[in-house]
Amino acid sequence: MKNTHPQGSAQALAGKKIVEWLTFDNMHHQWLLLAACFWVIFMFMVASKFITLTFKDPDVYSAKQEFLFLTAMPEVGKLAEEKPFPEELKPTGKVLPDSRLVQPLVYMERLELIRNVCRNEALKNLSHTAVSKFVLDRIFVCDKHKILFCQTPKVGNTQWKKVLIVLNGAFPSIEEIPENVVHDHEKNGLPRLSSFSNAEIQKRLKTYFKFFIVRDPFERLISAFKDKFVHNPRFEPWYRHEIAPGIIRKYRRNRTETRGIQFEDFVRYLGDPNHRWLDLQFGDHIIHWVTYVELCAPCEIKYSVIGHHETLEDDAPYILKEAGIDHLVSYPTIPPGITVYNRTKVEHYFLGISKRDIRRLYARFEGDFKLFGYQKPDFLLN
Repeated sequence: MKNTHPQGSAQALAGKKIVEWLTFDNMHHQWLLLAACFWVIFMFMVASKFITLTFKDPDVYSAKQEFLFLTAMPEVGKLAEEKPFPEELKPTGKVLPDSRLVQPLVYMERLELIRNVCRNEALKNLSHTAVSKFVLDRIFVCDKHKILFCQTPKVGNTQWKKVLIVLNGAFPSIEEIPENVVHDHEKNGLPRLSSFSNAEIQKRLKTYFKFFIVRDPFERLISAFKDKFVHNPRFEPWYRHEIAPGIIRKYRRNRTETRGIQFEDFVRYLGDPNHRWLDLQFGDHIIHWVTYVELCAPCEIKYSVIGHHETLEDDAPYILKEAGIDHLVSYPTIPPGITVYNRTKVEHYFLGISKRDIRRLYARFEGDFKLFGYQKPDFLLN
């Protein structure tokens, strides 16, 4: 007789279901775990992409990358025959008051351009000059802070002279300097480099921080003409009553014309290869329109920084910081737009002047254009 155990069968069936459920539940957890792993990996990939894009931001990554490049450039980018940059020319990567990263590359490129043009034999007559007394008279000295400043008139030099006057201790602040004292070299406390012995001159040229400022050469000539022959705000009558008549007698084409000196007369005088005989008669007054080469001898003197009038808002604080005096004095406020190159003004002044006369003028100032990276004014020449 067959023996049946209904209770045992039920228990076996229940156990089997429990095993199946546990197996299913275990597989479910494995799938959930696997899905969670894929989700984590996916989120990590998204986060990595975001981080990569963040570091490629031009305002962050490129600035850091450029700074790293600049600090290495004196060793990597130099020409084979060149000596390493002297200590005074090495980039510092210092930060300006508005927290923008200084771009030393701009200032290094300006110095490198000067070196390259000075080596160009074809431009030697336009780029080289003797370090004569005329040049040494243009360089003002601040012994207290070991600074030399070469004066280039009509490029904001009055403000730089005020800075040096304060540094030399003649006045406690720029605001307290009387305007009639700034250019009075017997009262402003600014010694010229020419007042020292040869040994002292060489010592200062070798060890001091040296700088000067340039601007577009033709725009500077327009400024000189307006300031000395048109407005003459400081009342220097010899420009109108002695120099202007001398230029008119020699260079005015229409002898019956009785007007005062015109810009065309001025251009013809400056472009004349034989202008020097008049320059000798005019004396030091010619500093307002002679070339930067004749004023500061950039191929003979190794300057620390060359500032540009067109970028003075950035260059002035950079120069003060590089000279180590930014905590002592500030460059006076620059009126908005005053440093911007004005092509319309240049075209207006040269309107009606013959191409021959403009080309002769450019031929004289070509060294200044090339040394300091100013674009050749083809819109006037062609």
